Amino acid sequence: MSASSTAATTDEKFIAPLLAATERHPQARVSLSAALANDTASHAYLFHGPGGVGKADAARAFAAALLTDGAVDGQSAFDRTLRGSHPDLTWVKPSGAHDMRIDDVAEPIIRGATRTPMEGNRRVFVVERAETMSDAVANSMLKTLEEPASYAHFILLTSSIGQMLPTVISRCQAVRFDAIPAQAIADQLVADGVDQMRAISSAALAAGDGQLARELASEDGDAMRSEAGRIVGCALRGVSGRERPWESVLTRAVSAGEAAEAAELADLETRIEAFPKGRERSTAQKEGEQSAHRSARRVRSDSLDRSLRIAALLLRDLATAASGNGDLLLARDRAETIVKTAADRPIAPFLTAAAEIDETRRTLKRNVAEELTLQAMSFRLDRILAGV
Repeated sequence: MSASSTAATTDEKFIAPLLAATERHPQARVSLSAALANDTASHAYLFHGPGGVGKADAARAFAAALLTDGAVDGQSAFDRTLRGSHPDLTWVKPSGAHDMRIDDVAEPIIRGATRTPMEGNRRVFVVERAETMSDAVANSMLKTLEEPASYAHFILLTSSIGQMLPTVISRCQAVRFDAIPAQAIADQLVADGVDQMRAISSAALAAGDGQLARELASEDGDAMRSEAGRIVGCALRGVSGRERPWESVLTRAVSAGEAAEAAELADLETRIEAFPKGRERSTAQKEGEQSAHRSARRVRSDSLDRSLRIAALLLRDLATAASGNGDLLLARDRAETIVKTAADRPIAPFLTAAAEIDETRRTLKRNVAEELTLQAMSFRLDRILAGV
């Protein structure tokens, strides 16, 4: 669908960044570049695929090309969009710890989509983590997606399309972003200076998630894997109650959340200066502080989830080693320790313990008391694994 009767096909130089961003994603590359080249951009897209595979980069490159249409200075519009400073680009992230809130979309998207472009012929609205939209939020956006203004384009990004409402999916053109092959991720990590065996293990553990692979290959990833190892090791020895391995996991998650909140508050202090003194500034200050607090909760929750995910993968590696298939381990850089630990142990308890951790990950998404939940999980792991 053409965004405007005055729209023209996009200059090839503005398509080049999109081609680069979608190099490993043939379906996305063909459909999006063709839409630009032929002036057939849809009013709504759903970019779906694993985390860290380039969906956000592709969305920004696609938006940048769209916003050159009708611009007095196309190159300026393009460059400002890539920097995130174009007035006709609205980029929304969920402010809740686990959910997108009505306020996240009501003003910037639902009402924003009724306002004509400030510069050219189009406006672009990008929604990150669209799977976090509650039913109420998703339903509030349906009319906007169904009956958009001719100048409006929406790009929803998700790593969990299965968690989205079918009614939202049906109103978007789905664009698939494939998982990056583990070897390709490993090669990139090696090119960035990561030890080869560590790169291979990080890529395998990340299961196609390039962002997670980079984190696992970092010092923070070392800490995460060590914490996961402590959770499993304490359970195997039946000493979780005494050694409390969940505390280091929670402490690091809390620190990550506090750092995110501090960074957002620092940014708020810079932005707040643009508001006139009075009620408007006070309101913006309060909303910004609330948003920063919610961001801290979200970062903390994500950190906990990643640590537990690695612990569950370690248990599955132990089950793999116990079955005599040590050559199939994900964490190949720690194969010797894993094989030694799994020797002469039954497979089933490892798999049961991994399932227990997966269930805890789901429980934590319901805003339960984190420390009590982690403590209870560790005690259950003791019962499953101790003495096997």
